Amino acid sequence: MSTRQLEQVAKWEQEKEDKLARDYRLAEQNVQDNVQKLTGLQSYRLDYLRQLQQRANQGLGALSFAQHQSFIDKLDKACLQQNQIIANAKAVAQQRKSLWLKQQQKRKAVQMLIDKKRQQAQQLENKREQALLDEVAIQRFVRRQLQT
Repeated sequence: MSTRQLEQVAKWEQEKEDKLARDYRLAEQNVQDNVQKLTGLQSYRLDYLRQLQQRANQGLGALSFAQHQSFIDKLDKACLQQNQIIANAKAVAQQRKSLWLKQQQKRKAVQMLIDKKRQQAQQLENKREQALLDEVAIQRFVRRQLQT
């Protein structure tokens, strides 16, 4: 495969890597967004519990207390669901990170091959140049020997 073809492959591999890196960043952002949602739910739950305690201190009927407790149960379930969403989002983020890192390795392998081919081409060019210089030096030597 020529260096030009390898460079095109490297370009494609870089594009794939860039896309996977974006996907990973989006997945990480999704995790953070869901963690913030959980934090908001937990904060709201604590505020609600404080308000309930204040109302209970002032006197609260059994029906009203049961309604508040039912709402707290719903908040607890929402927190559990949000924790599950976070766990799933983390798993997706980890999977996307793994794909990105594998693609990064592929791109680096292609780049190493390109570098190796360039180095080989440079070495070949250096040998040709040296052979040409040697030929010129030999011709000069021979001409001097013939002139004397």
